[in-house]
Amino acid sequence: MRGIPTAFDPARSPERQDKILFTPGPLTTSFSVKKAATIDLGSRDISFIQVIKDVCSGLLKIAGVSEKDYTVVPVQGSGTFCVEAVLSSSVKRDKGVLIIANGAYGLRMAQMAKVHKIVHTVFECNDDEQPDLQKIEHLLQTVAKDYSHVAVVHSETTSGIINDVESIGMLVRRYNKSFFVDAMSSFGAVPVDFNAANIDFLVSSANKCIEGIPGFSFAICKKSALEACKGNASTLSLDIHAQRAGLDKDGQFRFTPPTHSLLAFRQALLEHEQEGGLEARASRYKENQRVLQAGMARLGFELYLKPHLQGYIISSYRFPTDPNWNFTTFYNKLNERNFVIYPGKVSKADCFRIGHIGRLFPQDTQALLEVMTEVCQEMKTAAFYSK
Repeated sequence: MRGIPTAFDPARSPERQDKILFTPGPLTTSFSVKKAATIDLGSRDISFIQVIKDVCSGLLKIAGVSEKDYTVVPVQGSGTFCVEAVLSSSVKRDKGVLIIANGAYGLRMAQMAKVHKIVHTVFECNDDEQPDLQKIEHLLQTVAKDYSHVAVVHSETTSGIINDVESIGMLVRRYNKSFFVDAMSSFGAVPVDFNAANIDFLVSSANKCIEGIPGFSFAICKKSALEACKGNASTLSLDIHAQRAGLDKDGQFRFTPPTHSLLAFRQALLEHEQEGGLEARASRYKENQRVLQAGMARLGFELYLKPHLQGYIISSYRFPTDPNWNFTTFYNKLNERNFVIYPGKVSKADCFRIGHIGRLFPQDTQALLEVMTEVCQEMKTAAFYSK
């Protein structure tokens, strides 16, 4: 990892550095990414228009798709804004979408469909299981046979599970549907074959595996699928076809863009490439996860997911059964020591989550484990203490 920019701010003393975020986003970012956001540019500035072009071409490069077939639509706001933008722009209300959900973010798509009065069916699975392909095919043959779209989350950070979007996409292609993938927390670190998965729309966010700062999200769209969205949007500001048309016309956002976030993201894209691209980033995240899992096992914490289902973006751990355990106390004690983890979100068990993404390195994960050991000893809790 030598030579990769870190989060260390040379203008601050060691005790005044930022907290280390073991979360699914916003994330710990490099000092150089943060510094890139300190420049003021006008939204119609020629230099800023070039930033937008650089960002869009960089994203297509990571996706491994050509500018002839795909384009990028940046959308102001968090990833949820862009998911809603794609759903409300691409799915005609009477055509329908099959939503495959094994966590909170798939179910959030269903909420959006309901708000926009889009016909939809939710195939809800347990959050510790991958969707059953045979059941998906049955739905495509029956209740969803006249639907135009299928949507799924790639990396469901509710639990940390990774869904097999390539296999689902092959089914979608067989039944002649458009395929929408929410790759919010996976794009840039978990490989996806756009062609094999038959992806028409893929959404992610600036503050995930590319390691930018919050402020915008983006949809990577097959041009033919995006063109089919023309005139279909049920909102003005979330119309992805109009957004891309505006950029194609004069290189500018229709409404005020997040200039600082885009400047930081261009730097983040450069650092993603300098690190070695998707493969190298994935390798670092996997090592972060490996170090954590070994240490958590020693401490007596149990993974929520079975190992073969566990992705390397974020991991969920079950609460210990020890009567001295209290997550709020545990969280606060870690936070006081400048380590931030994440509450749980799974439906069937009490859990907490620890992320592996962002400008984190194995030594950061090891430092977290050392602090967790101290905290567990103070609380007189966790399985290791009673052994």
